[in-house]
Amino acid sequence: MSITREVGAHFTSGRGTTFTVWSPDAEQVEVVIKDNDKIIPLQREAFGYWTALAEEAGPGSRYLYRLDGETERPDPASHSQPDGPHEASEVVGHADFGWTDQYWAPLPLEQYIIYELHVGTFTEEGTFQGIIQKLPELQDLGITAIEIMPVAQFPGSRNWGYDGVYPSAVQNSYGGPLGLKELVDACHAAGIAVILDVVYNHLGPEGNYLNDFGPYFTDKYNTPWGKALNFDDAHSDHVRNYFIQNALMWFRDYHFDALRLDAVHAILDTGAKHFLQELQEHVEHLEQQLGRPFLLIAESDLNDVRIINPREKGGYGLTAQWSDDFHHAVHALVTQEETGYYQDFGRLEQLQKVMQQGFVYDGLYSEHRKRTFGSDPSANLARQFVVCSQNHDQVGNRMLGERLTQLVSFDMLKVVAGMVLLSPYTPMLFMGEEYGEENPFLYFVSHTDKELAEAVRKGRKEEFSAFAWQGEAPDPQAEETFIQSRLTRSYEHNEQHRQLREFYKDLIQLRKTALAKTDKQRPHVEVNKDSQVLHLIHSGGDPYTYCLFNISDQPQTTILNTQVEAHWKLLLQSSDARYGGTGMGVQQESQTNQEIELPPASFTVFQSK
Repeated sequence: MSITREVGAHFTSGRGTTFTVWSPDAEQVEVVIKDNDKIIPLQREAFGYWTALAEEAGPGSRYLYRLDGETERPDPASHSQPDGPHEASEVVGHADFGWTDQYWAPLPLEQYIIYELHVGTFTEEGTFQGIIQKLPELQDLGITAIEIMPVAQFPGSRNWGYDGVYPSAVQNSYGGPLGLKELVDACHAAGIAVILDVVYNHLGPEGNYLNDFGPYFTDKYNTPWGKALNFDDAHSDHVRNYFIQNALMWFRDYHFDALRLDAVHAILDTGAKHFLQELQEHVEHLEQQLGRPFLLIAESDLNDVRIINPREKGGYGLTAQWSDDFHHAVHALVTQEETGYYQDFGRLEQLQKVMQQGFVYDGLYSEHRKRTFGSDPSANLARQFVVCSQNHDQVGNRMLGERLTQLVSFDMLKVVAGMVLLSPYTPMLFMGEEYGEENPFLYFVSHTDKELAEAVRKGRKEEFSAFAWQGEAPDPQAEETFIQSRLTRSYEHNEQHRQLREFYKDLIQLRKTALAKTDKQRPHVEVNKDSQVLHLIHSGGDPYTYCLFNISDQPQTTILNTQVEAHWKLLLQSSDARYGGTGMGVQQESQTNQEIELPPASFTVFQSK
């Protein structure tokens, strides 16, 4: 494991603030304390690090670095940018926050029911404090973990967060460092784990001053978002250190339980030890120091189990990764969409396969990619795959930001929810799906650079060219686009939406109870292509749980699996009238070999007696 070094401004009570910055090509570096315009020279140390102690600087002090007597820039490792990315950084004192989560017991991954949210659109306030006010709603729903889209400082006040330019600074318009700590503390008090989405594959364009300090980027590669970060070229040890320090900060100073690593396939590293493995090793070291577990969850476009395989098997050892195949298999089947990457999906047997093992493409040829793709996940634990039917990418990267609510029937929404929450994998919901939110989730930014804003508009239109979507893309820069994306919480006055939310509540409770002791490794899955019925049998524990999904729009008759001899009692059916269904459904008890009548677009759950 490499030697790391803290960077940024670190305040120690009674001592002052130590400023450390990496700038290997600079001849002179000074810190300018803006409170009193005092200029303090930094001393050069090994590998291009510069450091100095300022006794008079403390929490709240504003500062800039001056490079070679001319260029003044905010701190690349700033923890706070109270006036945005172009202005002075602020010293943050982490030791003085009054944490109350000393007795918080981190949840094991198998207990995670994740709820992904965007701070700016989850509430009317668009702040961390706004989320705190809504935590009772999430508790009532049964959520055990929230995943917060990126909060690293970006330009303006409206952004998904993937245009962040200060990875360690908490967005000022959301509530800054203090507001984020208050949110994490409140979540732990409510029994909810907290995952932060972090971006280590690129930085946004506006306010990105890293090149002024050193070779943070490389010309060896390009990403879809511009130049690649330097993880394997000359001086890359110190770029790797910069991001490792960021991850450790979120765990240590903000008490996060897990990090979701955005698009790790764009972390381009051909070195002997991949950055992800090195990051995992440092996180494990912090676990030993603090005596509590921390999770790293990767988003990957590679279907590569090396990310989550243990190091003794040649893997990087991360906790879990997203399965895009699960989303695509479900989405293409129920919507019949077949353009873009959905051309690789849409068959019932693919849903069977992904339910059984986690990936569809495990070494198969992909027509969309025009190449053989993926690795075999069958030896991995089911909980290592995070699955969903909607998320910020799959909704927000549609041209009109339509949620599944707009694409399938009310009854099919419930079927899809059952597929996610009754799967053996770690389930994730996207904010608002639990009641059928009808507002879109659109792509929005608030760049101050007009040329950049226009480039974003053009780029979005080009992205949609592979899909057969009709209409005009909303303007990402317009405030109205952002406002349109806010949740309405329509279940408070819409009866059908209230019924759907009650259904989600009961389904989540069912997962926590009926599936708590079943085999989380792999269920038994069968399909009947003629009737479009899927049998999902969790048989690893006693009692067994038997789920029947009718994915067609017609009533279907099926027979319970003859290999599982049991008497079955009904636990839940999506067609129940209290969930806005027709009330038509199966009888309360059934037996193996007995015919079962399934209403259109419905699912039924039995448990063995």
